[in-house]
Amino acid sequence: MTTPTKEKESIPALKIIDLTVNYDRTPVLWDINLSIPKGKIVGIIGPNGAGKSTLIKTAMGLVTPLSGRCEFFGQPLAKSRKQLAYVPQKESVDWDFPIIVKDLVMMGRYGSLGLFRWPKKADKEIVNHYLDLVGLSALSERQISQLSGGQQQRAFIARALVQQADIYFLDEPFAGVDMATESAIMSILRRLKDMGKTVFVVHHDLNTVENYFDWVIMLNMRLIAHGSVAAVFNQDTLHRTYGKIALFDEALKLAQNKITGM
Repeated sequence: MTTPTKEKESIPALKIIDLTVNYDRTPVLWDINLSIPKGKIVGIIGPNGAGKSTLIKTAMGLVTPLSGRCEFFGQPLAKSRKQLAYVPQKESVDWDFPIIVKDLVMMGRYGSLGLFRWPKKADKEIVNHYLDLVGLSALSERQISQLSGGQQQRAFIARALVQQADIYFLDEPFAGVDMATESAIMSILRRLKDMGKTVFVVHHDLNTVENYFDWVIMLNMRLIAHGSVAAVFNQDTLHRTYGKIALFDEALKLAQNKITGM
C-alpha cells in the first residue's frame, strides 16, 4: 500500500502536457510533454531559437500557449505562483533603473508582504542573509548600474532566493560572467538542491552539462530528449538537437570528445 508521503514525493515538480507555443503564427514549441522530478538541477539546452527561454516563460505564465498546460506539484500555475522564482536574462533588465542592490533584492519579498505592507525586521534579515550568501553585503547600498556583470547576476539571484520558493528558473545565468562567479552561482544552486529545491537553468555550454546538471531537457522546437544526464546526454541526442548547424559544430565536437573520453 502506497503511503501519502510516498505519493507526495512521487508527484513531479513540473509536468508539461501537450504544450504548443506560437509567436505571430510562427511555431516556437511544438507538442511538448515532459515530467521532471523534484530536487534536480535541470539544464535546458538547444540551439538558438530552440524555445528554451520560451519554455520557462510559458511555464511561469509570462507567455500564453496556443495549447497545453503546465502543472507544479500536481497543481495548476494559479495555485503555484508563490512556489516559483525567476532570474531573467541580463539583457532584459533596465540596469539604469534608479534602485540600489538591497532594494532590488527586497523586491523578492513583495509577494509575501502583500499590498501596502512595509518590510518587517524578519524580511530585512532574510535580505541581509541572502546578500551575504551571494557575496554582495558590502555592495548593498550601491546602484545596480555600478555593479559588474557578475555582481548584477548575483543580485538577481539573491532577489529570487529571498522568495524562498520551491522551484527556481534561471535564464542563462552564466552569460557574461567570469569563471569565479560561475563557480559561485553553481555552489548556490547545489545548495538549493540539497534543500530539496528544483532548479531549471537555460544553458549553452555543452562542455559543462555533465558537471553542472543531473537532469537535462534537450530542445529544438520539439522535445528531443529529457532525463538524467547519464541516460540521455549522448552523441545521438546531441546530433538530433543541434543537427549540422555550423555555429555549434565545434561545441558539439568538444562535447562528443568529452563523452567518448577522447
